[in-house]
Formats: sequence, structure tokens, C-alpha cells
Amino acid sequence: MSMPPPPQGPYGAPQGPYGPPPPQPNPYAQQQPWGAPQGSAPQPWGAPPGGPRPSSARPGVIAAVVAGALLVAGGIVFGVVRLGDEAGHKLPVSSGFPAAEYKLTVPKTLLEGEYTLQEDTSATDGKDIEDTYDPTIRDPRAVVTQYASKDGGTLIVSGMWGRIKKPELSRDAILEGAAEGEGMTVAVPAREFTPAGYGITVACEVVRSEDGGVTSTLPMCAWGDDNTASFVAVVTEETALQDPDEVDLAEAARQAAQVREEMREPIGTGAAG
Repeated sequence: MSMPPPPQGPYGAPQGPYGPPPPQPNPYAQQQPWGAPQGSAPQPWGAPPGGPRPSSARPGVIAAVVAGALLVAGGIVFGVVRLGDEAGHKLPVSSGFPAAEYKLTVPKTLLEGEYTLQEDTSATDGKDIEDTYDPTIRDPRAVVTQYASKDGGTLIVSGMWGRIKKPELSRDAILEGAAEGEGMTVAVPAREFTPAGYGITVACEVVRSEDGGVTSTLPMCAWGDDNTASFVAVVTEETALQDPDEVDLAEAARQAAQVREEMREPIGTGAAG
């Protein structure tokens, strides 16, 4: 005689003779930093956990590209060193410098509130920038920060403020030095953009970052003016997976110009820089 099928649970799962088995703890449901939802895998390098990844995403791509962007941000020091070496042979130390009128601040949010401050290491990581002698810069103060968006994007700013004799040279040296980071290759050479309404020319390029077998696309930009110069990288899963030639560098330049507008303030006003 055939036996009747076992009773079904509320979701169609077979039950045992004593009812459904007790729920098992989720080993991945530990509490994550930054108020991340339970079930998100921990992210290395301080990368904020994001929402569900699209099926086309490679595992670890955001973590890898954020690590690459942080490494690139450190390249500002190498750019300043190169700039100092070159300028030291061309400019007398006594040359005139612009007045100190503007500084870079560290707002709680950037890009109209889309990105929230996660880490400000200006006092530690910024020391290398401040201590690097450059005859074209006077009274340098460093700003090294990392911001995160709710959807898992990361915004990295690594720059300085002071009295800058050759701002365009500083800007270009920052990009050149940053692109020479380990695992970085320039995929789209630097181009200049002047986003409407911001009054600054921004240089942007695209590099390919290789880390742990993962290759990612990283657009990065830099600006330079009489008082401020900085590197900016906005890291998202969408851009990380893009073909380098498909990256919208004009939009990257606009974002960098907006970051400058939101961080740059007259000396004596706003948050301490």
C-alpha cells in the first residue's frame, strides 16, 4: 500500500513528524559596520557594503577597485615629489607666491549629500604630503578623505591647500604620479575639461587597476588653482565594470569640479581644514 505524501510546510517544504525543523542561524548575518544590513558580506579596505550585485558583477570587483583607488590617491605624494625635483631646477626659492585665500574643508557629505564621510585620515596619511618639500608650494596642508554612498559607491579625495605657484603643473603631476601606482596602467590618457558653471579646468583620465586577478576600470580627475590641488575618484560598480573607452570623463570632471566647490572655502570660514 502506498504511503501518503508528507504534510507541506507553509512554503511548500516537507515537514517531519514533529512539525517543521527549527530555523537555523544564518552564518552570514553578523552585524556589519557603517549600519550595513544583515547578510552583507564584510568588505575589506573600508569599502562600504552595497546592495545586491547584478548578475554580471565579478566577485570582489568593488573591493578591488576601491583598494586601487586608495593606492592611486597615495600617488599624489609621488606627483609632488616629482614636481619638486623638476621645479627645484627651474624656479628660484624666492619667487613670488599667490596670497593664501582659500582652504579645503572636510564636509560631512559631498555631491549634494549623495556621499557621506566615512574616514578622514588627513592628520596621518596627509603627513607625507605636508612633509614633502616642493619649491612651488608654500604652507601645504593635506586633505585625505573617503566618502560612501548608500548604494555602495566610494568617493576618494586626496589633495592639499596652501600657496601654489604652478597650479596646472601640480594638477598634472598628481595625475601622473597617481597613475604610476602598483597594478595601474593608463587606458585613456588625461584630457582637460571645463565644466559649465564651476570656473575651473579639470584633467581626467582612465586607468585599469589589477588587484588579486581582478581587473577594474577607474576614472580619476584632478584640479589645481592658486590655493588648492586635489585628486578625486568616484568608484562605483557601474564604472568599475565599464570598458575604459565608454567612461564618461566629462561627467567625472563635473563631479570633481562639484567636489571642489563643496570643499573649497575662503580662509576664516566654514569647518576647520
